[in-house]
Amino acid sequence: MNGGADSRAVRVVLADDHPMYRYGLAAVLATSGTVDVVAEAGNGDDLLAAVERTAPDVVVTDLAMPGLDGTAATRALLARHPSLGVLVLTMHEDDQALFGALRAGARGYLLKDADSADIVRAVLTVAAGDAVYGKAVAHRIIAFFTGAHRAYAAQVFPELTEREREVLDLVALGHGNHQIAGRLVLSEKTVRNHVSAILFKLQVSDRAAAVARARDAGMGGQPPSPSG
Repeated sequence: MNGGADSRAVRVVLADDHPMYRYGLAAVLATSGTVDVVAEAGNGDDLLAAVERTAPDVVVTDLAMPGLDGTAATRALLARHPSLGVLVLTMHEDDQALFGALRAGARGYLLKDADSADIVRAVLTVAAGDAVYGKAVAHRIIAFFTGAHRAYAAQVFPELTEREREVLDLVALGHGNHQIAGRLVLSEKTVRNHVSAILFKLQVSDRAAAVARARDAGMGGQPPSPSG
């Protein structure tokens, strides 16, 4: 740890279950002259305790850790400390890991192959209250919001037809039957029939429950939530 860092340095807690990786990352951050690594943790439970003990500005965490994982730890931390900046630094670049972390409240997401300067810059960016994503991660976010979410929704709701998924997406956006009918050039009766079929197939009792399921899957302009 960099106990002699400038008092204006960003206070950081590191969480990763690989001690040698934490050691190297702590050395990189400490030599930057702008970051003070105040604690380290090897799992999510220790991370929660370290944050309570040291009150950092930023947490840099992996996702896959024993016990409480990085996503669950992020959610728990931000419930207690909403202004805390969380930067995910991980090997996982799949959509489930990415959007799970973002839904939990992480303001940054980098892959572990990022260079030292990018990591330091990301820590400072998150500490300032801004969001930062690595190039590959940014491309995945853009791809999701420009059409990949349809394929994702098809995987999550294979029981629905393509038209029913279109209707559900508009329901999740808050549109009523009249608006949906106009958007899809359908009669309101047809839209009502589609909505009834959706409720039956998803085994939910009302539109609100269907909307909750849809938004968890990334419909209605929402990033998908982590499964399980």
